[in-house]
Amino acid sequence: MNILLSEVETRVLGSLIEKDITTPDYYPLSLNALVNACNQKNNRDPVMHLDEDAVRQALDALHDQRLAGPTSSADSRVTKYEHRLQEVFNFTRGETAVLCVLLLRGPQTPGELRGRTERMHRFEDLTEVQSTLERLIGREPPLVKVLARQPGTKEARSMHLLAGDREEPQGEGSTSPGPTSWSASGSRSTLDGERIARLENEVADLGKEVAELKEQLASFRQQFE
Repeated sequence: MNILLSEVETRVLGSLIEKDITTPDYYPLSLNALVNACNQKNNRDPVMHLDEDAVRQALDALHDQRLAGPTSSADSRVTKYEHRLQEVFNFTRGETAVLCVLLLRGPQTPGELRGRTERMHRFEDLTEVQSTLERLIGREPPLVKVLARQPGTKEARSMHLLAGDREEPQGEGSTSPGPTSWSASGSRSTLDGERIARLENEVADLGKEVAELKEQLASFRQQFE
């Protein structure tokens, strides 16, 4: 099937998978719990600030792609949501853990994956991690690809392809622009964006002052011509 997730859909799906494995007693998740899972600061890169409407719209899109949806249980008064990754892909536990970390953290080396999947699945060694990545790469269509090794690094990183084969996204170790806020409309704002807007306004004001000084200088010169 042709899957193409947005950043918010990627975060929602990854959060559902993680909580299914790490906190099964509190899974499936209510909308409020899912928003909190998406916005938590640990085990997330980048940190995001999603509101309920943005998460709800992402759930609708994931439902259309058969990747997530509301549970059919009538035991709870609050609607709860679950992922349906296993129904679509029939993953092994290791494959699910690896894909989950890639969804939540971006590109990772095999060493990083081994350490960061520990709560979900214990890999005995890096060879087992690599073979898991190779199975995901060998899917049709591929679900993972290996990125070009960065200068000065020993291991190449891998990224998931559920959001398409995009340019390499910003990963851990890069200079992050800070927490990102998302609304239902998909608009995003960062602290850097606010700083840029403020600088642009200051530059515009300086430009006006320079123009006024030029006019004053021209007027002063005319007095001696």
